[in-house]
Amino acid sequence: MKMKLAEIAKAIGAENNIEQWKDVEITSVAFDSRQLDAGALFIPLQGAQDGHQYVESAFANGAVASLWASDHDVTTTADQPILIVDDPLESLQSLSKYYLHKINPIVVAITGSNGKTTTKDMTASILSTQLNVTKTHANFNNEIGVPVTLLNMESSTEVVVVEMGMDRPGQLDFLSKLVSPDFAVVTMIGEAHIEFFGTRDKIADAKIEITHGLKEDGTFIFNGDEPLLQERAAKVEQRQVTFGRQLSNDFYATSVKQHETSIDFKVNEWPDEEFTIPMVGEYNVNNALAAITVGKQLHITPNHIQKALKNVELTENRAEWVDGAQGEKILSDVYNSNPTAAKQVLRTIEELPTNGRRIAVLGDMLELGDASARLHASLAANIDPKKIEEVYLVGSEMENLQKALEKQGYPASAIHHYSTAELDKLVADLQATINADDLVLLKASHGIHLEKVLAELTTK
Repeated sequence: MKMKLAEIAKAIGAENNIEQWKDVEITSVAFDSRQLDAGALFIPLQGAQDGHQYVESAFANGAVASLWASDHDVTTTADQPILIVDDPLESLQSLSKYYLHKINPIVVAITGSNGKTTTKDMTASILSTQLNVTKTHANFNNEIGVPVTLLNMESSTEVVVVEMGMDRPGQLDFLSKLVSPDFAVVTMIGEAHIEFFGTRDKIADAKIEITHGLKEDGTFIFNGDEPLLQERAAKVEQRQVTFGRQLSNDFYATSVKQHETSIDFKVNEWPDEEFTIPMVGEYNVNNALAAITVGKQLHITPNHIQKALKNVELTENRAEWVDGAQGEKILSDVYNSNPTAAKQVLRTIEELPTNGRRIAVLGDMLELGDASARLHASLAANIDPKKIEEVYLVGSEMENLQKALEKQGYPASAIHHYSTAELDKLVADLQATINADDLVLLKASHGIHLEKVLAELTTK
């Protein structure tokens, strides 16, 4: 990003006269006064705290201008460039839309109950082999993060890959209309955020909103194995391409082979080519298929796709293998969890070979609402005591899984339960029992903070 303050003021309809600051150059935007680059435009957002109280700190840390809400008394000094606006968040969004139209890249928008971050990373990796690509940083996937992603594009960006999160109806409608995607991708429908929606049908209704801003000549890419998406796709007028495991899809996987830390597979489009992804879990094949489907639409060659997938750099804390201090292998997936994802990764762990024990450390899955007890208990069907020998459960909701496991005959002595305040005890108990040959799974919603457990288990 590189724009003069005068251009920004015009784009967002700033109210004040900025003649003396018109040539100030902005090279980025930021809403955290502690983490910004020199040349940034600071956006004082209203959240748990009022961002206006950090404007001075932002200037001290390198910001060269700031927005300022018109309903706040101006307290900055006269020589500090500020743009007075009605609503800093709305101005951020308007500015991002203006800049997007100015750069005019191809827009790939990605959502889904599971897999959207991994799919984003894979898609960006594939497209980057032949195009200049910007992608969503970390999980900047909401009404704030998406505009920041757009505004931090370089002017040479040819494709922007935008991850879109959702926790309420209308959110994807807004984000889709903000970015006007050329390609709208839905990875799957699960139970994530079911607390706010009640049913998978309503989740599917909300996910399909990603097509609301899809360009008339755009393409809707979705998981064709999901009946809920098939039903809603029938009402989408734009071109459609499907991926999945069923042979009825446009892109489907064949010859899937899972190894200890990777998966090989082929795709019907290029039956003689083999693709490898550096991760486990057959569910990740679908994420790769979604990315491959996007790549094919943009004429990325199979050879480039192969290299991109094999060397993809994944966002931190997404199902990654880590070596433990005892020599054990740890599959860490501590950023997010929901029933669909948990069942998938449990199935993966049970299939992986090991000379030691398989140990599952599972934390509460958040935002499941009235269905929480039932959905936590449902994981019991995916935990075979002959394949997963020890289970460590964290959080009050996991008591439901404990009861379900005991009811189905899982040995009570192999089930260990902890409150979220007992992570230190959990770590001590794990360290006392883990051996070098063991395989350990860490899976929970981020609010349980199993990343603290991971840090202790990997410290030598």
